[in-house]
Amino acid sequence: MDIQQFWQNALDLWGTLDQHPLLHAGLGLSVLLILALVLGRAARFLILHAVKLLCRQPALHWFNDLLQNKVFHRLAQMTPSLLVQFGLKLVPELSATSQHFLGNVALAFTILFLMLAISALLDALLQIYARTEHARTRSIKGYVQLAKMVLYVFGAIIIVATLIDRSPLLLLSGLGAMSAVILLVYKDTLLSFVASVQLTSNDMLRVGDWIEMPQVGADGDVVDITLHTVKVQNFDKTIVSIPTWRLMSESFKNWRGMQQSGGRRIKRSLFIDAGAVRFVTAEEERRMADVRLLGDYIARKRNELHAWNEAQGQVADMAANRRRLTNIGTFRAFALAYLKSHPDIQPNMTCMVRQMQTTAQGVPLEIYCFTRTTVWADYERIQGDIFDYLLAVLPEFGLSLYQQPSGNDLRVGLSAKALAPQLAEDKLG
Repeated sequence: MDIQQFWQNALDLWGTLDQHPLLHAGLGLSVLLILALVLGRAARFLILHAVKLLCRQPALHWFNDLLQNKVFHRLAQMTPSLLVQFGLKLVPELSATSQHFLGNVALAFTILFLMLAISALLDALLQIYARTEHARTRSIKGYVQLAKMVLYVFGAIIIVATLIDRSPLLLLSGLGAMSAVILLVYKDTLLSFVASVQLTSNDMLRVGDWIEMPQVGADGDVVDITLHTVKVQNFDKTIVSIPTWRLMSESFKNWRGMQQSGGRRIKRSLFIDAGAVRFVTAEEERRMADVRLLGDYIARKRNELHAWNEAQGQVADMAANRRRLTNIGTFRAFALAYLKSHPDIQPNMTCMVRQMQTTAQGVPLEIYCFTRTTVWADYERIQGDIFDYLLAVLPEFGLSLYQQPSGNDLRVGLSAKALAPQLAEDKLG
């Protein structure tokens, strides 16, 4: 009896609303909005639950990327605005003008959430692409950022056109008149996009490349390539952000070729004191012939020099007319043989020891070869071991390294000069 009485009172109250159209329409809109929000929550729960079930299938593992980037969340958020948009016709006492305005607002929200869903989809596709082999050589992050920028611009135009109830083409025509301003505002974006396309299409830069660009303080590995910037992590762990367009307008060094070749170049000189260069004596020649790395060289040079000197006749008896071994030439042959026998030197690449033009610092002997590894720490170790040994073996050939006089050398020299008169007196006494 109480339920029947309550229902009758509710019907009477609803009938009285016909006398108050604004209250009737407001109550109807409130009911529609609450219903849309409740159904939106239900739709979100059902969609996400269904997607999680699909994610368990191995063949549909990419659904996890869509889920993590909230693609389905954005699609579910469109449900309330769609229900409001199509449910306005059921609201009683609602004028056509109000219905049209509220419909445009609901449509604008629908477009907004659709735009966010497409943006999230682009992020998910980028994440899926990042796991492929092609992502190691070609980055599409710049293209995705440009697509999102275009999406946001056109989405904003459509939303504004919907709210003011005008054609989007009208706004686009207005943007055409502002093209000069747009080009000025987005100058860096356009330049960076063109540079990004050229860098990618010509395979000039990849994530993971070691590049050098001293003018911006970059010397390290490329960690990210975006539309506007290229991020380089230097070896001191600092991050340098380089505008993408600068990589096309300015030069930079890419060490990828060295890394792919499997060998890293050693190019360093030993500066030999020119005063120590001389001919090798017969005793030194016999001693050097017992050196394993020099045995073949000494034997070959003996025959070559003997044949040449014999061909000169009696004039070869003079020292200036004879060809003889020099200590610097013998050391050069020893260093080359040492490099070719070294287990960490790449045998299939250029390997030589060459004498450069004499300078004020002595006679440069340049070591030019390639290591078997490109790992920085190993490369420095190998290079250090080679030069440690060559520096230590120089006295065996009667050679010494050039070194500019230090303060201690000057003190010793001045002390010796000061003691010279006293030593002369002691000797006479």
